[in-house]
Amino acid sequence: MLDKIAALRRTQLFGELSESELRALSERAVERRLKRDELLFITGDEAAGLFVIVKGALRAFREGLDGREQVIHVERAGATIAELPVFDDGAYPSTVAAEEETVVLFLSKNDVKSLCRTYPEIPVAALKLLAGRLRKCAELVEALSLREVDQRLARWLLSEARGRGRRTAKGFVLDLTLTNQQIASRIGSVREVVSRALARLQQNELIKVDGRKVTIQDEQAMAVFAEA
Repeated sequence: MLDKIAALRRTQLFGELSESELRALSERAVERRLKRDELLFITGDEAAGLFVIVKGALRAFREGLDGREQVIHVERAGATIAELPVFDDGAYPSTVAAEEETVVLFLSKNDVKSLCRTYPEIPVAALKLLAGRLRKCAELVEALSLREVDQRLARWLLSEARGRGRRTAKGFVLDLTLTNQQIASRIGSVREVVSRALARLQQNELIKVDGRKVTIQDEQAMAVFAEA
């Protein structure tokens, strides 16, 4: 049975609420299960509330006229998504889909606003969370406009390795779970260019590729290249 209270407690927005407050909120939370790549909502949809990720991961993205995705951010279990329209009363600003089998809790806009009026720590936490997202968006804009694809790929690989890779005597080892097409959607490119960029990074001895396993042999050199 899904423990809604535990899921709410893990979030930055609601983690400071008391047990009784969390229980009351959990009673109004609606569970939804998504299959991989199933859409949660689409850019421009009327926003009814926000979502708490209990299990799995969601990606927020915008789609170009040519059908290409540009991933804006990916959120995993313990995070919330679609907070912005709760506070500005606008539509959902991006399309959100499941990265894998995912379980979320839906909280209505009215319930969240009511809590905010009672517990000022919630809007303060929301401001901090949204400020962090804004910084990431600024970094994304900078990368897309000022960095070459090889640099953007190096930056992404380094971030992934630091987040979920493992250190070995030979360097940082990262198992790529995404296809080159999916990686391309994260760094603003296309599959063929990502494949060539991976090859160039390997030729420059910044990484070693073995199937879908990537080893970053010199973390410092990789970081310098990514930010050059």
